[in-house]
Amino acid sequence: MSGLATYSASQKQVHEDLVTAHAPLVKRIAYHLMNRLPPSVQVEDLIQAGMIGLLEAGANYDATQGASFETYAGIRIRGAMLDEIRRSDWTPRSVHRKARQVAEVMREIENAEGRDARDVEVAEALDISLEEYHQILSDASGARIFSYEELSEFGDVVPGQEGVRRVGEGRNQMLDGPLKGLENQHFKDALADAIAGLPERERLVIALYYDEELNLREIGQVLGVSESRVCQIHSQAAIRLRARLGEWLPEGEDEASA
Repeated sequence: MSGLATYSASQKQVHEDLVTAHAPLVKRIAYHLMNRLPPSVQVEDLIQAGMIGLLEAGANYDATQGASFETYAGIRIRGAMLDEIRRSDWTPRSVHRKARQVAEVMREIENAEGRDARDVEVAEALDISLEEYHQILSDASGARIFSYEELSEFGDVVPGQEGVRRVGEGRNQMLDGPLKGLENQHFKDALADAIAGLPERERLVIALYYDEELNLREIGQVLGVSESRVCQIHSQAAIRLRARLGEWLPEGEDEASA
């Protein structure tokens, strides 16, 4: 066997060993995500998608680029799971449509009044009851469940790797160049400002859910409200952020989910 063939075989074995050693990472990430997903999502599907991401990480990992394999593989695994969830969107189109309508009305009210839109104002503008409005929020809670998470990771960098990767938008998509880096930073600044400007209770729910990683039931215990109410508050915060960050949404996104 030639020296090149021996080296290639050795590298292949190293990558296979890395994949085998990090297989538990797939389950860990899958069960972590399951805490934020509705019962209709099966953990087995996430694990299967994650294993594909792990295999891709093993095949493409370059140790000379500086990132640890666990860091690199974790992003590829999680991205593969998000891709699978997006392909298997369980949310009816009518829910997406109503959520967009709520976001549009919120934007109009806040632009006109210069303050946060209130529940009763949004319901009145939509010509529905407050109960119907809260039902829309509950229905929308499972729609684009990762929207905030994806936004917060816009420009998530794999240390030492070329470019930056937008998690969940195709495992092989790379965003390269200094202009993209500047755009990512501007977006992060806009997102931080939008979150800081949320009503206090919505801001608290976002912090407990994404920063402290509490589930909805645990947040309800902290706030002294029901899990369903937390679900509504979380959904309203996500829709409000979408309304305030509309200029950052990819063109055609609404049509794609209509």
